[in-house]
Amino acid sequence: MQLSLSTRIGESFKDKRSLSMSFPEIVTVGRAAGYRGICLRAAVAGVKSPPERVAEVRTLTEGAGLAVSMVTGDFSLAANDEHATDTLRNVTPYLDLAEAVSSRRIRVMIQREADLADARRAADEAAERGILLCHQVHGNTLFERVDECVELVRRINRRNFGITFEPANLLGVGDDYGPEQIKRLGESIVNVYLQNFRIDPAGTTIFKTRRGPVPVTLLPLADQGGVKLDRVFAGLEAIGYDGWVTVHSAGLPGKSAAEWAHEYAATLAPHLR
Repeated sequence: MQLSLSTRIGESFKDKRSLSMSFPEIVTVGRAAGYRGICLRAAVAGVKSPPERVAEVRTLTEGAGLAVSMVTGDFSLAANDEHATDTLRNVTPYLDLAEAVSSRRIRVMIQREADLADARRAADEAAERGILLCHQVHGNTLFERVDECVELVRRINRRNFGITFEPANLLGVGDDYGPEQIKRLGESIVNVYLQNFRIDPAGTTIFKTRRGPVPVTLLPLADQGGVKLDRVFAGLEAIGYDGWVTVHSAGLPGKSAAEWAHEYAATLAPHLR
């Protein structure tokens, strides 16, 4: 397994359009902390960015010896708003972006039954270019629970369509995220995201689900009050997962984004060995 740092580390949980640190700083921190990849989001570069900005991103990552593990090509995907599924109906610019930064993965969202046919067509176009479509286990989408993920991957039935496994989001909808669930998803897991929170009636952050809002408190990855990393990695090892593990945590109070990036790399290092 290889460790990737999402550019979300420089975002707040609620503001996905701006960064507290520049992309060159994120790259420098990522390399110094031992990350092997960068997960690119639209606050750095997206489908509407000028070509010279996209070229700069590739130059910086390659110059630091880092790969781009996945691309989230617009703000709607990150926010999961009403336009998040537009990618499926016009996937070409997102594939162009992935190729331009030398990535084999793009993020997609599916919110309703009608999106499934669009997902198949998008996957077929992506397959021609050797690119994977990755759908995160995510609240307020059709992929909220493991049962749903298993069934929808079967129905979409494309080898280059898979799951970004995200245990905190399963915790948020009351589903288990441990080894048996990971085994059920098996080879459909093509990416892993890690963030952490606990369900908290007094929480000031709202996790949106199809079953209603869930108040949560955001936590560092090492905090055992939320996701237990031992359970996650036991499951990943059981299925022989050897892909990207991405720190998907937004900036938290108390430390700088750079300090959190270093702490998270240290937290995950023993599991990746």
